[in-house]
Amino acid sequence: MKVEFSILGIDNVINALKSLPPSVVSKRGGPVRFALRKGATVIAKQERLNLQAQLKGVSDEGEKISTGLLLKSIIVSRGKPPTGGNGERYLIRIKNKRYERAGKYVSTLKTAQIKEYGSVNQPPSSFIRSAFNAKATEAIFVTRDDLLKRIDKIASQLLRGAK
Repeated sequence: MKVEFSILGIDNVINALKSLPPSVVSKRGGPVRFALRKGATVIAKQERLNLQAQLKGVSDEGEKISTGLLLKSIIVSRGKPPTGGNGERYLIRIKNKRYERAGKYVSTLKTAQIKEYGSVNQPPSSFIRSAFNAKATEAIFVTRDDLLKRIDKIASQLLRGAK
């Protein structure tokens, strides 16, 4: 599932970023990179909490149902810039790991897909969409606040250096 959104109403932040020296807005992402990662982490933590609430420890037969591999596979990673432009992008994704279960090889991606969307034998139990819906606004505010803090810090450093 791919969800994209735009943050509106932060024109002053964008103008401040454009006025920064090229050394600050670098290929490494500068302050934007760290602020976006911090915001994405808010949603990823909620995904883990949602998934953990859905996982069961032991079945009626005493068989262990969850190894925790899917839970550990939820990661935040840096993505390629948006098509046709510059910029930063962070993804919350499931790291693809294969494992054996009941004599068959399955992957964490397929397991997550079945949990999220359901199958013929299993109803959907969304942990990704519900995490996004619950934490998107908070993630935006965390990103904005962290970015403003980092820009202020850089600006004060530049002013001290100019004196």
